[in-house]
Amino acid sequence: MATIEIDGKSYEAQPGQMLIEIADANGIDIPRFCYHKKLSVAANCRMCLVEVERAPKPLPACATPIMDGMKVYTKSSKALAAQNAVMEFLLINHPLDCPICDQGGECELQDIAMGYGQDVSRYQDGKRVVTDKNLGPLIATEMTRCIHCTRCVRFGEEIAGIKELGATGRGEHTRIGTYVEKTVNSELSGNVVDLCPVGALTNKPFRFSARAWEMQQRVGVSVHDGVGASVYYHTRRNEVMRVIPRENETVNETWLADRDRYSFSALKAEDRLTQPMIKRDGQWQAVDWETALTFAADGLKQAVQKHGAKQVGSLVSPTSTLEELFLLQKLMRGMGSSNIDHRLQQLDFSDQAQAPVFPSLGQSLTDFEHSDAVLVIGSHLRKEQPLLNLRLRKAAMRGAKCAFVNPVAYEFNLPVAQQLVVTPNDWVSQLAGIAKALQTSSSNSVNGLDSLLQNVSVSAEQQAVADALLSGERKTVLVGQLAQSHPQFASLRALAGAIAQLSGACLSYTNAAGNTSGAWLTGCVPHRAVGGQAESAAGKNALEMLSEGLKAYILMGVEPELESCVPAQAERALKQAEFVVNLTAFRSAAMDAYADVLLPIALSAETSGTYVNMAGTWQSVAAAVKAPADVRPAWKVLRVFGNLFDLAGFEYEDSTQIQAELQPQLMSLVADNAGSWKLPSSLDTAASQGLQAITELPIYAVDMVVRRTAALQDTQDALSAKGVHLSAATAASLKITDGQAVQVQQGANTVASTAVFDERVPAACVLLYAAQADSTALDSWFGDVSVKPVD
Repeated sequence: MATIEIDGKSYEAQPGQMLIEIADANGIDIPRFCYHKKLSVAANCRMCLVEVERAPKPLPACATPIMDGMKVYTKSSKALAAQNAVMEFLLINHPLDCPICDQGGECELQDIAMGYGQDVSRYQDGKRVVTDKNLGPLIATEMTRCIHCTRCVRFGEEIAGIKELGATGRGEHTRIGTYVEKTVNSELSGNVVDLCPVGALTNKPFRFSARAWEMQQRVGVSVHDGVGASVYYHTRRNEVMRVIPRENETVNETWLADRDRYSFSALKAEDRLTQPMIKRDGQWQAVDWETALTFAADGLKQAVQKHGAKQVGSLVSPTSTLEELFLLQKLMRGMGSSNIDHRLQQLDFSDQAQAPVFPSLGQSLTDFEHSDAVLVIGSHLRKEQPLLNLRLRKAAMRGAKCAFVNPVAYEFNLPVAQQLVVTPNDWVSQLAGIAKALQTSSSNSVNGLDSLLQNVSVSAEQQAVADALLSGERKTVLVGQLAQSHPQFASLRALAGAIAQLSGACLSYTNAAGNTSGAWLTGCVPHRAVGGQAESAAGKNALEMLSEGLKAYILMGVEPELESCVPAQAERALKQAEFVVNLTAFRSAAMDAYADVLLPIALSAETSGTYVNMAGTWQSVAAAVKAPADVRPAWKVLRVFGNLFDLAGFEYEDSTQIQAELQPQLMSLVADNAGSWKLPSSLDTAASQGLQAITELPIYAVDMVVRRTAALQDTQDALSAKGVHLSAATAASLKITDGQAVQVQQGANTVASTAVFDERVPAACVLLYAAQADSTALDSWFGDVSVKPVD
């Protein structure tokens, strides 16, 4: 350790650390604009100049490494004179528009100018004016305010991995902008709003809505992916005005994905359900809560009496709180049914008995980013899990070898060691080849693998993936959502487990939502009760409930016709049911068609509760705002249902009581991914008879909240997730031209769409996007389809 002196006090620090880091760690204030602890040092604003003994001139604290015996003065006349001079230069061209600037009240330039600026400007000439840029629907610009700190540029290059913003020109003629007037399309683009120290880049949907001093800050958790990002809700008069990241190094560091940041606007969506409704004689009526709950309970009781409890099923969203999930499964099992599931996007349940207590990352997010080798199986990770992908990028930039097995040649923002682009029917054989390559190179073994792989040959690409996995000490095999939705998921899981065991890697799973782990832990699966205890008589899984049909359903927070991997079957089953109770925050035409009761429930910002992310991290939060009108938290609605069914254990008066009951049972549970798989007796390598469908759930269609966020639906990611994507070669064989109207058929179902040439898609395959009008009428996310041009 080196000893340095700052303003007359001694401090110990690591040699080579920058002065500004030591000052920040010890509460010593040094003004800065360009420095940010997560970005590289630019040292171009010069605001952090300090006096260093024996140095001929002031030095930038952000770019000056410490040395033993160094003496630093941050408040000396020499340091203050330098800081004041820099401040004066920065203000020469800065407009005096604080009263109309969205950054007013939380502006770093405003704050520092109060301490280091002058009350009168000596500059008499005209100020420069910079034309604003259109960066897309999420970021507003006032580029005349830009002070060229380049934080936004460095964020794109170093964190997001996409060089979308850059600087052209020199001196005061420097301009920050995009290449040839393009928009900023990164899934992390909103972070530049937080980074900008002035009002040059601001939150476009929030623009001119509120002042910083008018708002209160409330703790929250984002539920749109498995990371469960920590956030702050900024509220005013019981209304969420914006969302910003809450620093949490173990979860999201200081970053947010755009869908975490902007999706709060769905709280005020036009189709928000604000009062209970029941359907009588085919007509919807708005009623009070007592009438609606009694009507719903009576309808469910009649279904049980007439058909038995086994004909009642429940589908639930993994964005629900732990407390809500627990009470729903308690209600279902109290009624005598174990037909409850949150896995609407899964097709293969054949090995669910071998599944872990909850499918987790198997390590902390911090440990994941220190991996030396990673194999990702079936995941568009950059869009599926933006913040997890950020961690993977950090590992790759440190030298980790990253390999991917995917059905589409996705674009990456990180160095890729090997990518295998394979059709859905070839996934099993590809993983088998990687396992076979590892078997010959690894000192580890897997019982029964020899006979399973005896007829498997190894390609050069598979050998390269195996070699990458055998490099380094810390390794991860990550199974993504596309793999978990695959019709042969059981085989893929087993082969992934074998690959992990042979290579000494950690077997990891992504989670589709912020509380997928919580859904498993609370027993929202048909074959396990709370805490992973096996059910004596397993109920029907989500696929069975929707393909076979039941007489009554309870839905909570889901739109099966959009979110299920069998969308047409889902809508058909719900329409044919005798009674459907829907606990939902929104109302749609599809719900009006199949539901009998609509009960308005609070969204995550409006209810207290607990969430467990893919790393097993628990986060409990209170409601940021009160739910509007007659909307109620789902746990309160379920508590009343329990009382109406005369069930014991529904006497809770606060959600914290439910949490206190669950925490001792669940918090100590650790998922054993390594041993939670079983080799199949044989490998299914059936050939396709036609075009193979690949269906991906778009980044901005993952749940009912994100789908109703207007700003996100105007982004390039949302606009491009339409149509039937296929390669030019495949299209030529079908006599289809780019942009032509086509007809897609799967089984007896047909939909109209538009052909989009996409060279990322392998031959004899088409890429479809779920939760879109041109895919919801199809029977399954995978399987054979036919595509024909429309004359």
